[in-house]
Amino acid sequence: MLLPTTCILLICFLSTSLSFLANATLNRTLPHQHPDPEAVVQEVQRRVNASLSQRQMLSLQAKDQISPCLTGNPIDDCWRCDADWQNNRQRLADCAIGFGHNALGGKGGQFYVVTDSSDSDPANPVPGTLRHAVIQEEPLWIVFAADMGIKLKHELIVNSYKTIDGRGVNVHIVGNGCITLQYVSNVIIHNVHIHHCKPSGNANIRSSPTHAGWRGRSDGDGISIFSARQIWIDHCSLSYCTDGLIDAIMGSTGITISNSYFSHHDEVMLLGHNDRYALDSGMQVTIAFNHFGEALVQRMPRCRRGYIHVVNNDFTQWEMYAIGGSANPTINSQGNRYTAPGDPNAKEVTKRVETDEREWTDWNWRTEGDIMVNGAFFVPSGAGASVQYAKASSVEPKAAGLIDQLTMNAGVLGGPRESSETASTSYPGFINGSTTYSDNTGSGDGSDYFGMIFGSAAAPVPLTLSSTTSVLLSLLIFILTLYMTTTNLHLLLLLPLKL
Repeated sequence: MLLPTTCILLICFLSTSLSFLANATLNRTLPHQHPDPEAVVQEVQRRVNASLSQRQMLSLQAKDQISPCLTGNPIDDCWRCDADWQNNRQRLADCAIGFGHNALGGKGGQFYVVTDSSDSDPANPVPGTLRHAVIQEEPLWIVFAADMGIKLKHELIVNSYKTIDGRGVNVHIVGNGCITLQYVSNVIIHNVHIHHCKPSGNANIRSSPTHAGWRGRSDGDGISIFSARQIWIDHCSLSYCTDGLIDAIMGSTGITISNSYFSHHDEVMLLGHNDRYALDSGMQVTIAFNHFGEALVQRMPRCRRGYIHVVNNDFTQWEMYAIGGSANPTINSQGNRYTAPGDPNAKEVTKRVETDEREWTDWNWRTEGDIMVNGAFFVPSGAGASVQYAKASSVEPKAAGLIDQLTMNAGVLGGPRESSETASTSYPGFINGSTTYSDNTGSGDGSDYFGMIFGSAAAPVPLTLSSTTSVLLSLLIFILTLYMTTTNLHLLLLLPLKL
């Protein structure tokens, strides 16, 4: 009777050891965070340098008469050089970089064509509307039949494995609540205008075909990422929202925000719930090739905990600061251009928010290859932790000198660069900040809400175990197998010593 008891004890011991060793080896606070963020940083720089080298080589061969699609921006060069991209839309899902590079969106699923711009009943959305598309359970690649302005009645709750793809048309998402990514994964939002978002809620809102529930008051974010993972936001234009343009909180991770244009806003981007929320230590975000433009004040981003890679962005305006943080976030700034405002008291790029210098001296904030313009300066910290950056620093961020080229297409492709002079024309339907969008009901019959099928609906990709976890599980299985095939208690008890 001793043998089963021994096996139970061994199972408990190995289960505890497996959890301890996995956490100790990977230093994770979230199950889906990347175990080696410096390796992700290095891969981003490798991709940038490879695209730039290819452009330079072709330029020398063709005497500068090269394809306009070859910008050196690895995301754009990945899909825009395909002359038939409109028939290969899902190729986009292979082009992400950084911490959100595994975001599948609706890859492998059907196309859903949005034909109706209305949002009259968030609890019972009409087939053919954007809301009906994003709540479905299966992977979907969502496209739009024509230009449209979608005025939301309440927040748009997006389900997992969805791509919102606005390429080829002019799509504006405005109104109440805007976009919410909560407890979901694998979402891509591409090439849409998101602006004039306001708080809303205290209403029933559908989040799946089988569930509609009561939602409290939302903050009025452009995009709210709440306990979500594998998210990629690319080539969007965001402005004029009540709260943040993009907020990621409550243990969200695996996020890339790229090629987007931010303007006309105070608190641009928040990463982290609050200083005490420990799970946000596992937040990992890549911010790449974005343009931070007119009338911005602060939070580009404002970080709590986590690892934030800010690479090859163009910061052309801030009033208070560009990058802020508290609660010891890691900030790795590479190859950006920071242009300070005229105010002599606002030249500093960085701000440690409500934190004494004695506390933030050891925080890992690095600047490498950044261009400082008009008196801008970055205050680094954490000199004693330079070993942690050995991998990230091994690839030279030479792209900083080409920042105009890398960010030339930031924002919605083909759309105007928003400025105070052009804001009214950039946002048709808005007069002095008030919306004049009407609820266009379209056909409303849902006859064409599923478009052409691209393969079959893809099943969610199973999660893979780390190598450490796999080895320990194998050992556990080996011991259990041995128990099933032998009665030699002495041998069984010696196994942990041998292992």
